[in-house]
Amino acid sequence: MEVRPTAGSCWRPEGKPDRLPATYHRDQGVQHLLAAYDLEEDKLYAHMKPRKRWQEFMQFLRYLRAKYNGKLYLVLDNFSPHKKAEILEYARENDLELVFLPTNASWLNRIECEFTAVRKFALQNSNYATKKEQASAIRKYIFWRNRHSKDQKLVEIKKRNQVG
Repeated sequence: MEVRPTAGSCWRPEGKPDRLPATYHRDQGVQHLLAAYDLEEDKLYAHMKPRKRWQEFMQFLRYLRAKYNGKLYLVLDNFSPHKKAEILEYARENDLELVFLPTNASWLNRIECEFTAVRKFALQNSNYATKKEQASAIRKYIFWRNRHSKDQKLVEIKKRNQVG
């Protein structure tokens, strides 16, 4: 993700459209979102990194390993840092099962749906001044999302129980 004005939609008074700058400077580089989705708990975990190499991925794996006990299954795309020898060795030693998706099959990975929401709620219709500001918006959305994910499930369960 780069820091740049991103169009979106919002309610504005008639005749006063929401305007974004026509030009911007790419002087801040990009930042990468490393993320994991816990299906059972319906939680999203993410780290923002300036680079996307195997070293940053290893840091994220260590974070996940510290968070969970027992065997951990990770669904991954075929990005080359995921298959680095050091990563595979760490996975073997730490009871991590790396499950690689077929090429061009990202739609099989449940986390892709979560990225759509991150784009919609943290990036669309934005004009962040810095990478730090953009990362903060993403973290705020993820915090809000994780805090309210169980709330919605409880509402659905209660509705089902009232009907039956």
